[in-house]
Amino acid sequence: MPFIEAPTTFYLGRRYDPAADRMTNDVVYYDSRDLTTHAIVVGMTGSGKTGLCINLLEEAILDNIPAIVVDPKGDITNLLLNFPDLRPEDFQPWVNVDDARRAGLDVPQYAADVAHQWKEGLAGWGIVPDRMRWLKYAARYSIYTPGSDAGLPISILASLRAPREGWAGNEEALREKINGITTALLALVGRSVQPVQDKEHVLVANIFEYAWRNGQDLTLEDIILQVQRPPFTKLGVFPLDEYISERARGKLAMDLNNIVAAPSFQSWTSGDPMDIHSLLYTKDGRPRVSIFYIAHLSESERQFIITLLLENVLGWMRTLSGTTSLRALLYIDEMFGYFPPYPRNPPTKVPMLRLLKQARAFGLGMILATQNPGDLDYKGLSNAGTWFIGRLQSENDMQKVISGLQALSTTDSQLSLNEISRMIPQIKPRTFVMHNVHDNGGAIMLHTRWAMSYLRGPLTRQQVQVLMADQRAALMARIGAYSANIPAQSSQAYAPPPQSSQVYAPPPPPQSTPPGGAVGFAAQMAQQSARSAPPPPPPYPNSRAIPTCSTRRAWRPRRSPRRKISPQAIHSR
Repeated sequence: MPFIEAPTTFYLGRRYDPAADRMTNDVVYYDSRDLTTHAIVVGMTGSGKTGLCINLLEEAILDNIPAIVVDPKGDITNLLLNFPDLRPEDFQPWVNVDDARRAGLDVPQYAADVAHQWKEGLAGWGIVPDRMRWLKYAARYSIYTPGSDAGLPISILASLRAPREGWAGNEEALREKINGITTALLALVGRSVQPVQDKEHVLVANIFEYAWRNGQDLTLEDIILQVQRPPFTKLGVFPLDEYISERARGKLAMDLNNIVAAPSFQSWTSGDPMDIHSLLYTKDGRPRVSIFYIAHLSESERQFIITLLLENVLGWMRTLSGTTSLRALLYIDEMFGYFPPYPRNPPTKVPMLRLLKQARAFGLGMILATQNPGDLDYKGLSNAGTWFIGRLQSENDMQKVISGLQALSTTDSQLSLNEISRMIPQIKPRTFVMHNVHDNGGAIMLHTRWAMSYLRGPLTRQQVQVLMADQRAALMARIGAYSANIPAQSSQAYAPPPQSSQVYAPPPPPQSTPPGGAVGFAAQMAQQSARSAPPPPPPYPNSRAIPTCSTRRAWRPRRSPRRKISPQAIHSR
């Protein structure tokens, strides 16, 4: 099946005809710029939701777009299981032993069977090993495990630092950040509090504001001590002890101290800082895929780390200039509990809503996935421009999704909710109803392509430890050198594995983060094709020479014109 490699154009699969129960010849492409208005993916377990989301991430990586991933279950760690040579011995350490047993095979036989299945599947979708090699080496893949030593540690201390841009002129944004951090921090000790309404929240928020106004960094130890003895004597018009008693402050300080006293606390304060630019790019400008594996955390700990991450993304975003192109991705694999409908208001909800409203202007796209359609605030998701709807578990789930789409229904978008309602019951595994507000053609049925990554299911912490062993050793060496006041050597920085002359590698990375993104796989293939000037690809049987469908809008007049690619520069698979 031929498809076109073109910059900023994602290859998602082919159109599906539910009446004939088969795929058509029309390739489904997706304009990466449409992700700046965000995407929602809903589907029950077994719908193919994880495969579709990994396909979106793979296409973004091929286009040199970095990503931060929140992975509550461990499924997205499969991005690191990329085996371009498709050898059974590459798959063998990662196959599920229980699956082999159920198939009546030993592990080597089952690995050979999986390797053959992946080879045939990729070939059937026109995906060649060179594309997989580019995916493997185009980005640096890292798995962070907050509060655990399995993967890379992440330090929360940077989130408590005073803003480097200063307090004056940034008061509103910084107070929003303080409210989010305070709510998440108090949730860690089992206190469900709200800004303004609860005295504990008001106290801790004022401690933050007092320090940040004066350019003072905070640690958790500082916060605990200042809860007992605040650096101010009044809150509002009341004396401090009259507003909140010394006894109540002592109880709160003791609860917070339990966090610091826990043996596992050290893993929250050492490691890479939660610096968003560093999580998205290496020092030489190479894109990164930073996965936050949080399957081992309690719900309050998840809320805490996700809130810190979202607030730091908002702070990083405000340092950027505007753009209409996709600059980076933020993907959350399971939204359950993080963006619920009114009246629930967890600490993650407010920063997520701000990102949904503001991120578009800065080129940050969000992909939000869930298998629980009833647990989403659909009014907040009215900012999402693309919906992928997979198999749903019940009629109630379908009605929830339809009611969410009603917020997008306008005369201009020509959205037919009746048509989508008719299509949803016909959805099969790996097929999705795709509705894109930027496409006037209406909703289509999509059958997703074969994933280049080996989808073996969630990885355990022990498997994550194996994948991150080299990066963790390099990070610990840098931390040790810093602690000893010895500058870390550049040789300790991450580098891709040594490559022989037979290994296909991407071009040298840029020396700094490019404003419009580095040259990705499609652009490089176009350059090579232009130099060698190959003949146009043969037409696909019973179809046009270049398969198209309504979702390919690379040269639509509604946006700034995109550089056209000559037939000689098109690389077809």
